[in-house]
Amino acid sequence: MEKHDSGITRRRLIKATGALAGVSALGGLAPAWAQSGGRVVLGTWGGDYSKLLSKNIDTPLMVPKKYEVVHDIGGDPERRAKMRAEARLPRGTSDLQGLSAAQMFEMNEAGLCLPIDYSKIPNAQYLLSQMKYPYGVGHIYSGKVILYNPKLISTPPTSFADALDPKHGNKLGIIDIQYQFTMMAAALASGGSMTNYDPGKERLLACRKAGARILPTNEAMAQALQNEEVGICIMWKARAVQWQKAGAKVETVAPKEGVPLYISGFVIPKNAPNKDGAHVWLNEMLQPSAQEAFAEDMGYNPTVTNAKIPPATEKRVGFNAEERKRLVDLDYSYLAKNDAALKEWWDKTFKG
Repeated sequence: MEKHDSGITRRRLIKATGALAGVSALGGLAPAWAQSGGRVVLGTWGGDYSKLLSKNIDTPLMVPKKYEVVHDIGGDPERRAKMRAEARLPRGTSDLQGLSAAQMFEMNEAGLCLPIDYSKIPNAQYLLSQMKYPYGVGHIYSGKVILYNPKLISTPPTSFADALDPKHGNKLGIIDIQYQFTMMAAALASGGSMTNYDPGKERLLACRKAGARILPTNEAMAQALQNEEVGICIMWKARAVQWQKAGAKVETVAPKEGVPLYISGFVIPKNAPNKDGAHVWLNEMLQPSAQEAFAEDMGYNPTVTNAKIPPATEKRVGFNAEERKRLVDLDYSYLAKNDAALKEWWDKTFKG
């Protein structure tokens, strides 16, 4: 799944001095600011995503309300495991957990999420219906597109089938942590569907045999594109926007088979110590100022309708009317039931 620790320009991060002043790496916890009010513990990815949560939500919106926001930083597999382990406790250690939509579904199916009380989130009246779950709230979203360097790939791709083609040899890059979406894209390119990834396996094995590079992380892919070791890959459009701003010579294409959505949001564990504070944080997360800042800083689309995104930013991060028709949501039930088997095939057969 997506990890939000992508490259943001130094200039932008310098602007976040006030927020970063409260960030501490001690014990993996990052307090936003010491206050005498309530304490909200936020489970989240690290890197720039954590910093931007502090910059755009915690410091400007929660601190004035006398809340201390603490970031419990870790990968989502570890944080999901922690939620499961703490489920038997009357009082857990986190008030919110940042997860993808698929992972939010998984945790709710496991009976670990508190139903969201939308009466406590006034800003939810502006929330897109696709981002309003009974058990979680969507924060940002993007879609899976094709990235390519015109210098290295002479024929512009139009589809996942064009991108995941053995003819690219070692100029095709595949991201290890994106195994679910890579298998999904290969399936869509090979006659499969959101509920059947098997048809894409042969295509991926052929690409691997032809020399496709497997990069461990999104950041490693960014470096490979920058160095022109890789000329084509699939990735979130939001990441492409960041990488283009950082100087990567890549173009983006919305694949004709469909553009799988990536939604990142937050759930409240059933045994959260500060459930009211968690709802306050979710409300502030949906403030137009915070949503607008994430679109500018991180390249993700807002999940509220009242955010005012400059046309130039909208063009970079969003999708036009024709592309929006091709946005497709995931089948979260299929992923929850099959994730272990998908990961086993990926590790033992594809990578092995």
